Amino acid sequence: MQKKLFLLDTQIWVDHYLERGPEGIYGKQALKLILKVIADDIKILFSNFNERELKGIGLAQTEINSLLSMIKPEHIKRVSVTKSQFVEAHKLAKQRSIPLGDAIHAIIARDYNAQMVSRDEKDFRKLKDITAFKKPEDLI
Repeated sequence: MQKKLFLLDTQIWVDHYLERGPEGIYGKQALKLILKVIADDIKILFSNFNERELKGIGLAQTEINSLLSMIKPEHIKRVSVTKSQFVEAHKLAKQRSIPLGDAIHAIIARDYNAQMVSRDEKDFRKLKDITAFKKPEDLI
């Protein structure tokens, strides 16, 4: 059964916003996925850590709001990383030599029973016991 909640890795949002990839292909795939999620009445999980990472690469709050505005409010579930999730993610990141953000996203996806969506095979393979991930093109 397909999950009714997706967590998009921050890079997916950036792919869409910056139309990244050869001839913008990653951006196009990200947009198709977002539109499919909306059409299939699936919600997108968006965490305060997604927001922090987007700000970290230079997006202003108005740009982040603009990015999210294509999605109706009822299709976004906003969550905040808890202290226990952060502590667990920090431990995982250190043990498995992966970025903290990837560990946080995997834990959030697990805790909310969300489908993790990322292009980062290398790091998310190390987290397959926490959550399974799919690439955007696997879902569109």
